[in-house]
Amino acid sequence: MSRIFFEELGIRSPDYHLEAGSGLHGQQTGLIMERVEEVLLREKPDVVLVFGDTNSTLGAAVATSKIHLPVVHVEAGLRSFNKQMPEEINRVLTDHVSAVLFCPCRAAVLNLQAEGFRNVLNNGRLTSLDVSIKDESAQAPGINNPVVINVGDIMYDLLLHASRIAETKPSILDHLGVDSREYYLLTIHRAENTDDHAKFGDIVEFVNNLASEKTVLFPCHPRTKTVLKNSARHFSDKVRIIEPAGYFDMLMLLKNCDLVMTDSGGIQKEAYWMGVPCITLRDETEWGETVASGWNVLRRDFIGRHNVHHGERNAYGDGKASERIVHILQHLYP
Repeated sequence: MSRIFFEELGIRSPDYHLEAGSGLHGQQTGLIMERVEEVLLREKPDVVLVFGDTNSTLGAAVATSKIHLPVVHVEAGLRSFNKQMPEEINRVLTDHVSAVLFCPCRAAVLNLQAEGFRNVLNNGRLTSLDVSIKDESAQAPGINNPVVINVGDIMYDLLLHASRIAETKPSILDHLGVDSREYYLLTIHRAENTDDHAKFGDIVEFVNNLASEKTVLFPCHPRTKTVLKNSARHFSDKVRIIEPAGYFDMLMLLKNCDLVMTDSGGIQKEAYWMGVPCITLRDETEWGETVASGWNVLRRDFIGRHNVHHGERNAYGDGKASERIVHILQHLYP
């Protein structure tokens, strides 16, 4: 599925492909560590940047720190406080071997401070675009003195850029024969939902209940499709299963739906930015600001409506996180 993102966003093919996309968690992470280390020893970079909370994030971070190169973690400090989630383990461990931690919001900074991080720029507030880290940071960053910086969320940067492009593309709504606000949108992919048969069955029942109101469009992840075939519970006829959509098509499906149900952190934020009511199909979320705003609600707390508290959707910066990251890295590692 990754190929379509490279093609649509105009990203060139990777110089290296680790070919570690399947297997048990330990097996996959170990393979990533081994193959990343080979690349690092060959390329000899000054710094290694990792993003998010996947097994590749953790594998690359550990391999990098073991050969004494600085790790820079983008999207640092997020916490669901549920250590049964593989992503939570990946986040925590990656943060604690990083030299520079770029946080998407102030709450992420506060999480890191609660874990003992003290070298915090600008008291955790969003930094200026021309911040001088050497002037404002009490000490130079390193693995024994990591620096924590609130730069905003790079996904917001991407959303602003991609939304303009998506509007120029042929309409996915026309292709599917649906009208704006006349459908709900559904995505399910997390292992905590797809690997737990009871939880997956509960989600199916929840979605079927809402599908009595409107048709639900479900771009089905390949792994979820396999789970669905083997499940004792089945979606009603009002749930329309379609092929996975590309990024631009997903933006248009999300922008025009009346409500989205998802276990994706990215879609929670995109719905928040677009002003689309969201139901998160999990028991917790790392993106607490979306819930506080009222645009997002956890499935267990949904009572048939959303209570949007305010129209502001800027908890994750101003859409210039990437500029801040590049500026800071240029000064830290010239």
